[in-house]
Order: sequence, then C-alpha cells, then structure tokens
Amino acid sequence: MSVAFCIRFQDVLSQGSTSPVTSYKKLQGWSSDQNKWNEKLYPFWEEGDPRWKDCWKGGRVTAKLDSDSPALVGSNVTFVVTLQLPKCQTEDNDGNIVYRRNCTRDPPASMDQQLYVYNWTEWTDNCGWENCTNNHSHNVFPDGRPFPHHPGWRRRNFVYVFHTFGQYYQTTGRSSAKFSVNTANITLGKHGMAVSIYRRGHSGFVPIARAKTIYSVTDKIPVFVSMFQKHDRNISDSIFIKDSPITFDAKIHDPSYYLNNSAISYKWNFGDGSGLFVASGSSTSHTYTLQGNFTLNLTVQAIIPVPCKPVTPTAPPPTSAGTTGQSPDSDSSPSVESMEDNPDGGCHIYRNGYYGSGIDVVEGILEVNIIQMTSIQMTESQAENSLVDFVVTCQGSLPTDVCTVVSDPTCQVSRSMVCDPVVVTDECLLTVRRAFEEPGTYCINITLGDDTSQALASALISVNGGTSSGATEGVFIFLGLLAVFATIGAFVLYKRYKQYKPIERSSEQTEKQEGFTAYFSTFKAIFFPNSTERNPLLKSKPGIV
Repeated sequence: MSVAFCIRFQDVLSQGSTSPVTSYKKLQGWSSDQNKWNEKLYPFWEEGDPRWKDCWKGGRVTAKLDSDSPALVGSNVTFVVTLQLPKCQTEDNDGNIVYRRNCTRDPPASMDQQLYVYNWTEWTDNCGWENCTNNHSHNVFPDGRPFPHHPGWRRRNFVYVFHTFGQYYQTTGRSSAKFSVNTANITLGKHGMAVSIYRRGHSGFVPIARAKTIYSVTDKIPVFVSMFQKHDRNISDSIFIKDSPITFDAKIHDPSYYLNNSAISYKWNFGDGSGLFVASGSSTSHTYTLQGNFTLNLTVQAIIPVPCKPVTPTAPPPTSAGTTGQSPDSDSSPSVESMEDNPDGGCHIYRNGYYGSGIDVVEGILEVNIIQMTSIQMTESQAENSLVDFVVTCQGSLPTDVCTVVSDPTCQVSRSMVCDPVVVTDECLLTVRRAFEEPGTYCINITLGDDTSQALASALISVNGGTSSGATEGVFIFLGLLAVFATIGAFVLYKRYKQYKPIERSSEQTEKQEGFTAYFSTFKAIFFPNSTERNPLLKSKPGIV
C-alpha cells in the first residue's frame, strides 16, 4: 500500500503562528517536526475548509488546552486537553460517543434504547488489532509509528499530536488527554503549545479540533503571598488595620513537586523599619503599629539537590579545584545557577523567588462591646413587638454602618438580619433598637463597620412577651442570671458572717465588704436601671438606630 508523506509535521502543527526552529535542545520522548507526515491517513485541512463542518456528527467539537505553568526550569510542566462535545453527547465507559438520556435533543425512540454517535467498540470488535484487511493501518501515528498496544487500547479512539519548540509528541487517548514534559532543556521565557486532535474513522483518521496555549519557563521560583487579618473587611484591597496582626502565607507554585527535597528559606521585609525576618516556614505574622503606606518584600531561596556534573579535563592546566559548572564560554541560558558540593558528596543548585506588594495601614475598628440592653416600655397599641435598645461602643475608627443578626440560642441558625447606615461624629457610642416578634431566647450579633474594617460583638438574651398594658416585662442576658446567684450567695455569706463574728471586723475585711457592695451596685445599675437619668452613659444618649 502506498503511503503519502508529502508534508512535514511543522506544516501541519505550526498553524502559521511560529517560525521554523533551526536549533533546539531535544525534549525526552519528543521528535523533530521536520519528520514526514502521513497526509493520506491523517488529512490536513486549512482553517475555513468546508470539510470541517462534516467532521463530526451533530455539530462541531472544540478543544480546550491548559497548562499549570509557570514552571521552574528543571521541573515538569503538565498540559491537559479536553474535548467539548456537541450538546447531548457524551463519552461512555467503553470510549464510545453516545447521546445522553433524557436530553431534549434527538431523544431515542425508546428510553431503554442507547443511541450511538460513534460506536467504535463495534468497529474494533469486528476488526481486532491487526486482523482487518483494509484498515489495519489505523493503529499507527502520523509518522508511521505503531500505537502502544495496552489493555485499554479499544477505549482510546482519539489521536493527540502536540507541538512545541520545534518538536512533536503523539499519543492516543479518550475525550481528554494529559501529559507532562520536563523543562530542563527548554529555554527560559514564553512558548506556544499547539495540539491537533483526530478521531478514528472507517478509512482513516478525521481531524476534529485544534487548540493552543501559552506556557512559560522561569528560573525564578513562582511564589505568591496571601494575607489575612481578623477585622479586615476586604482581603483583596491590601488595606489593613494597625495594631492588629496580619497573617502572611507564602505559597510556592510547584505542582510537579520539584522542590520537595529542597531546603527552603523565607526572608521577610515588612517595610516599616522592623528589619528582616528569616524563617524556614511559609507562614508568619506581623503587626503594623503606624498608619501609612508600606512595601512588603519576600525573598524565597531553595537549595535543590542535583546530581554532580562530571569533571572533564581541559587544557591549559586545570583552574582552582572545588567548583563545577558551566564555563563562561558555554552556551547557557540566562538563568543564574550556581552549584556547590554538599558535605555528603552530592551537589545542589540555588534558586530564588521574589514577591512584592504595597500595603496600606489605616486605623480601623478594632473592638465592639455591648455595654447595656434595655427593654422599651410601650403602650397597648404598640405592643405587637418587643423592642430592645442595645448601647454599643467600639475602639478605633468611627463606624459608618451597623448590622444586627438575630439567631437561635446556639448562634447557628440565622433568623433575621438588619443593616443601617450610621453617622457618628464624636465618639463611638450609639444605641441600636431592634424589634422581636416573639418571646424567647436569641443570640444577637452586632457588627460595626467602615470602608475597610468591621468588628463584632455577641450576646445571648431572653425576650418576654408584652402584658395587658403592652409593656415589655424585661430583657435578661445570662450574665444577669449570674448576678441573681451572686446576690443569694452574698446574702448567705453575710448571715453566716453575722452569726459567728458579729462584732470583730478588721479594717481590711471592712474594705473588702465595701468593695463588693460597690461592685454589686454597679452591676445592678447596668442590668436593672431604675432611672436612665442616673446612668452617666445615657446623659448624652446618642441617636437611636
């Protein structure tokens, strides 16, 4: 049988986007794109050729090619190509293309009947591996090499031909394919990867899709730093709050685990004059004590163990001993690479990575406290809901909005949420009024926020229903119950004290009793106020939200 080898791989795979590569380092398992391409078995169609419209039943197939680059030179870069089939089509477990059941397009006459787009299992069962008289050549690649004969060959009905750096790699697969290539012999920079996909046909292979992507190889360790702060409202705006620790987490992009056996160090400079901080761990924290703009700089260094290069004698006489590596006149990549001897007789190279980011530090809201909760007395006509006033204070900057979340007693199931803008011009002291439709125990979360930060305070309250006069009986938190128990305990201790020591009391004991009485009076004034006029917090009571 005559075989047509009139064109080269470069003509088919370059897609007019790359110029011929005349000099390159060979990639392991790849072949030169100057090899001949079997156009009779694998036809080549230009873009716009009308034959593309009929290359697949039911519509056009598209392909998506992705990579996990950037890749550190010496590591592996992985590519994944996925075929996107027309609507209602999918690949079954045997590698055949079928119509999905319960799909609105072209439904089968019977729901028990499976309709095939391409039943390749039937083709191969009738043919076998090399028993066909007219199409046994289906089991060869475009360059004439035979397919790998493994147990799952019947399910692999697509041929993928990848092309980069003047070389090609061919493989069989299902509706997706994945492979990796080592970057040791790929020059630094950005490169294009293209793929052409063919499907099995009766008398040859049919082109169905093409795809390409850009990948990059670098001698700098790809590293990114994520930052987190407790009260930060938007972690993506690089605005943080002073006097609150920021957690910095460095993430090295190393999907092929090339650096797994390397010694990695992290050198942090937070830009506020605090000096350099060197650590072996990828996470650290830092607190900015001043407001302003700062620059974060991180340097990552990896000491990578590698096989030592053989020492080749040269003339004139050898230079000073103790070093190995590339000579200054050798054709080397722009990568700055040093190699040194290890105490155990091995060698290693150094790789560095850098990350920098600007950070804005502002005052922000640091803390929120609920200092008082008061039920509101209402008339009978207003007694549909129980109203509660929460007196809230905060530290730091002044808030611009307040949100109240009412949840069940476990604080797990949210029942309602109300947010309102607030205007606070002097000090952070405001009253938040909220209505409760039903009596019961609630978990209350009050959040104060501004443009860059927010802080939260929580309380557990019990709301009683209204009386016939419409007044709310009271609002109690769990601390109020503790106050009742403290009162009973104090009374019991006092009775015992009177019984056994009615007269002799030292001055120290008198001071302790007076201190306890003052503390209890303050506690009672907070939770059971008789007159708001006597509470100094409410003499200049702010507007109610």
